Amino acid sequence: HPTLLRYRHHADAEGRLVKVEAQILMDAGAYADSSSESLAAAVAFACGPYVVPHAFVEGWAVRTNNPPSGHVRGEGAMQVCAAYEGQMDKLAAALGMDGAELRMRNVLATGDLLPTGQTVTCPAPVAELLRAVRDFELPALPKDTPEDEWLLPGGPEGAGEPGAVRRGVGYGVGMVHMLGAEGTDEVSTATVKVVGGAATVICAAVDTGQGFGTLARQIVQEVLGVDEVAVAPVDTDQPPAGPSAHGRHTWVSGGAVERAAKMVRTQLLQPMAHKLGMSTELLQIADGRITSYDGAFSMGVSEAIEGKELWATAQCRPHPTEPLDADGQGDAFVGLAFCAIRAVVDVDIELGSVRVVELAVAQDVGRILNPRQLEARIEAGVTQGVGAALTENLRTVSGLVRHPDLTGYALPTSLDAPAVRIVKLVEERDVVAPFGAKAASAVPVVTTPAAIASAVRAATGRPVNRLPIRPSAAVASPNS
Repeated sequence: HPTLLRYRHHADAEGRLVKVEAQILMDAGAYADSSSESLAAAVAFACGPYVVPHAFVEGWAVRTNNPPSGHVRGEGAMQVCAAYEGQMDKLAAALGMDGAELRMRNVLATGDLLPTGQTVTCPAPVAELLRAVRDFELPALPKDTPEDEWLLPGGPEGAGEPGAVRRGVGYGVGMVHMLGAEGTDEVSTATVKVVGGAATVICAAVDTGQGFGTLARQIVQEVLGVDEVAVAPVDTDQPPAGPSAHGRHTWVSGGAVERAAKMVRTQLLQPMAHKLGMSTELLQIADGRITSYDGAFSMGVSEAIEGKELWATAQCRPHPTEPLDADGQGDAFVGLAFCAIRAVVDVDIELGSVRVVELAVAQDVGRILNPRQLEARIEAGVTQGVGAALTENLRTVSGLVRHPDLTGYALPTSLDAPAVRIVKLVEERDVVAPFGAKAASAVPVVTTPAAIASAVRAATGRPVNRLPIRPSAAVASPNS
């Protein structure tokens, strides 16, 4: 959703926020089919992951003759993150404070309230995340030698004079909601079968790259101790699992798989527990073996399931949410995730070209289920954010797209991807999420554009109040 935002921040002399006023106008395009949830996220997160005692936020999503606006990672949260972080930079400059210090004085924590009146009950280690990226070592400055000219903004063919390059350091702190919002009925169904010593997961969750298949196998392996686990192809005969959005399948479909696997685990252990005269809770499965609490009984899982056919079907439906009322109040979100990013950029202040040198990331992940997959998803999310910050610009005139192909709409490639340093992953398990995990892809997409814009402001002294950042917005006086 293309969005126009107006903000006014109020703070005391020590930099503590007192009040935030915001007006948010979203271009829904021709139909506004998917705009209500985007608008809910925008107004709820308009103040960011900061404590704001008083907030006045107005939001509209309007139908226009432009192409329909749809969903993207962090929709609604991305637009307001760029705006409130720009305001935090302006406020820090007005108070003569360091931007990171100003943010640190206002960060949200568990138990604080959102502007919607909802209490943050999930882990919210925002201060820890911001501190981690602030204290991380800065990258070395490039040498001013011919062999390193490719490090300049614009590359070897487009760079200007090295003396016109300014380095900037900026910060972004973002938040997103997980699952649907405002009363969306989130539900998924999964079946786990154990036949012939192998397990099969049946679920209609479509894996579009988020790694649900890997996650489902890991869940069954951990709960049942079975080495061989397969995920059956999605079939229309299976109960619906909902869309692949907002990290749903990590939480809802993963939760259904976990519950089904635990039911199969009970079927497997109950006869053994009955013979031993104990409850199934006193038997555990670990390292491919079933053992009793006192160590008197031990059996391999493969031996226990040999010749057995076990199966169970389970549903996962997180606790319900509610629509925001006429005053914008209500418990509209199931869970939240947070991220802090420090951006380092080089800007040619004569040409306005920007090179992202490094992005240092600290993220709230709940619990790490697959370290390699998690890091890959964070890096991909950051790179997508780079595109939103610098290159991706869909332009329309009288409702017509001016560049209907990827020649005019520039997507970031591997050559545009900066160095991504994952400096800290905070594991504080969300007790209502399956295995305590949180979705990881959306929040770095939300935070990256704001961090890059902050760094360009630091390098140029210009306000940078539009995304993507055009060259004209990064041109500055050599004396600035």
